[in-house]
Amino acid sequence: MARVSVRIVVLLAVLTSLLSFAKFNYCQTDGWQSPGQYVHACYSDIPALYGERSLDSGAWAYSSAENSVEYPVVQGSVMWLTAKVFPQGIDSYYFGNIFLLALLFIFISLIVFRIKPEFSYLFPLAPAAVASLNINWDLWAIATMMLAIYYFDKKREVASAVLLGISIATKFLPIFLLLPIALIFFRREKISEFFRYAIISLLTFAAINLPVALTTPEGWWRFYSLNLNRGSDWGSIWYALSQLGVDFTHQNYLSVLCLLIGLTALTIYLLQLTNPPTLAHTAIFVFIIVMAVSKVYSPQYVLWLTPLAVIALIDKKDLGIFWFWQGCELLYHFAIWQHLATVTGAKYGLPVFAYAVITLIRIGASLWLLVRLAARHKKSRVFPSEFLLSTGESYP
Repeated sequence: MARVSVRIVVLLAVLTSLLSFAKFNYCQTDGWQSPGQYVHACYSDIPALYGERSLDSGAWAYSSAENSVEYPVVQGSVMWLTAKVFPQGIDSYYFGNIFLLALLFIFISLIVFRIKPEFSYLFPLAPAAVASLNINWDLWAIATMMLAIYYFDKKREVASAVLLGISIATKFLPIFLLLPIALIFFRREKISEFFRYAIISLLTFAAINLPVALTTPEGWWRFYSLNLNRGSDWGSIWYALSQLGVDFTHQNYLSVLCLLIGLTALTIYLLQLTNPPTLAHTAIFVFIIVMAVSKVYSPQYVLWLTPLAVIALIDKKDLGIFWFWQGCELLYHFAIWQHLATVTGAKYGLPVFAYAVITLIRIGASLWLLVRLAARHKKSRVFPSEFLLSTGESYP
């Protein structure tokens, strides 16, 4: 299979970053007004939280229990530091942050190239990912997560563990990667090395968090409190079903139960594979399961799934399901904004029933992607041989 070059990947990433900039430009010139920012699908947390979390006044991101940023420490620090580096107001803050996000997007594209060169062009061309590029700061966590995956499959476990700890301290979602990592070490019959890996990751996480937790504990805890106590929210299967008349009680417990069932099924699948899988090929399964049953699905979450989906592809037969899934994600991207347009007073928009149905379509498409890729991987027995082609290393 022909491979694209680094130059092509970088060029595509630059061009699509500019395209994303153009998509969000209307809102910036309009002053981020509602319902216009939803009607034109260009809402961004970056300008929204600049004033709402007192970043414009120079306040530390975790100084207030009620008004601290609702993110883990690294992301909150990025939000605070960029407010210091770009202090000339909301436009300076926004442009400075999206410039950094564009650099991160290019960096992640290069990591995808290193892992999956033949399909690496798909990530910078993925329409749902490009449409979501400037919504939030998720790319900071995704970049360190992707590098952790790359180093893990290159057998550089210490570097991988440190990077995973940083990624968890940035967005927390990557903590779920410890499950496939544990199973890979188990398949290698090196379970003691998993405990070493986990300890390094958790110590890295603790070293980053402890200074903030000890000095501003209430502000630091706000992120965890919100996630533990929140009800069903936009994009979740629970919210969609409730809007269609199927309203489950005890959704927190039900969400956890469904997550445990999904991760148990994944564990059984990974243990049944003839050859030990790579982390690069199995990370997508974990994130699809987590996001399918979680209590919220923010539009930028597709940025987590897209590079993982690309590196999980086996050959051209998988391109159809990839593009179908991207289409469903793009449909949801516009559905959430058009529904929020109606909520914020727009004359036209998407009613809640249609939004709920599209939410279920998106979740169904992601689960179909999971099933198709899992079936293809189990049938092809691809893991060691394909990774040897991409990185020059294989499992023992």
